[in-house]
Amino acid sequence: MPFDQLKRREVMMLLGSAASTWPLAAYAQQSDRMRRIGVLMGFPQDDPEGQAWSKAFVHGLEELGWANGRNVQLDIRWGEGDLERMGQTAKELVATRPHVILASTTPVLAALMRETSNIPIVFVSVSNPVGAGFVSSLARPAGNVTGLANYEGEIASKWLAQLKELVPAVSRISVLMHRETAAHKLYWDQLEAAASSLGVVVIETPYSNVTDMEAALSAIDASPSAGLLVFPYILAVANRNLIIRLADQKRLPAIYPFRVFISNGGLMSYGIDLVDAHRRVSSYVDRFLKGDAPADLPVQLQTKFTLAINLKTAKALGLSLPSTLLALADEVIE
Repeated sequence: MPFDQLKRREVMMLLGSAASTWPLAAYAQQSDRMRRIGVLMGFPQDDPEGQAWSKAFVHGLEELGWANGRNVQLDIRWGEGDLERMGQTAKELVATRPHVILASTTPVLAALMRETSNIPIVFVSVSNPVGAGFVSSLARPAGNVTGLANYEGEIASKWLAQLKELVPAVSRISVLMHRETAAHKLYWDQLEAAASSLGVVVIETPYSNVTDMEAALSAIDASPSAGLLVFPYILAVANRNLIIRLADQKRLPAIYPFRVFISNGGLMSYGIDLVDAHRRVSSYVDRFLKGDAPADLPVQLQTKFTLAINLKTAKALGLSLPSTLLALADEVIE
């Protein structure tokens, strides 16, 4: 075969070989650019509030230029409102080795931290992260974890004072709290310190699971002087309809930590907007994906709080609401 024909043949073979590898090379480059974000929500997947939190986070990412399927791959999983299920799902999610994980709520973060100390974790809807041992400090979290914290301990005395202002006759307030949650111990200490000055007695009403929760609520004395304060926790939020129903049956005036309780028929809430918090936490995921380390991102505290009152529930309880409190309310649901 002439030399020039031989060279032409070799060139064509090389071009054909290269062409066959181009799609694989392009896919590899695309895979290198694609970032994988794991998300673990504590809610059941069909819970409207959990869906709202999840969508807010996705929308926040989109506002920052991250689109699912284009430059990020989102793997959203659900803890089904069950602590054991959260632990199993955390193990499964960590095994996929995402570049970063969003941990929504305290027990979800605890479950993920048991599974990895290497994958960066950004949290939201977590209270007292220092006291719980999740971070070394708010300013310098260290390790692989940072995010947006819910409440400081002083919020508990605020809840107590607002319930007392709404219902001056209340003198015995049952406090629905999770037994093993570090933030609830902090809140309880604040309540005890404030109770005597407000002329009330606070009663621990602890639970470990939903069965405990229902039994604890059912055992509350339904006297005219009784009231209810619910500490923030995923099991309480996921089972809000149960809590509201039992409070209504016993005609207990109650204050809750999030607005979603009020939109579902609860009396009053004072707290942060967790839908907005899930949108804002996307900025921390964005910063990590652009090169910042979790240890260099301080934990942010919430600064905006909203007071919401459900007038229909107040009327059903026979309450006459103080005009001063109504004037302070950010939202009054008719």
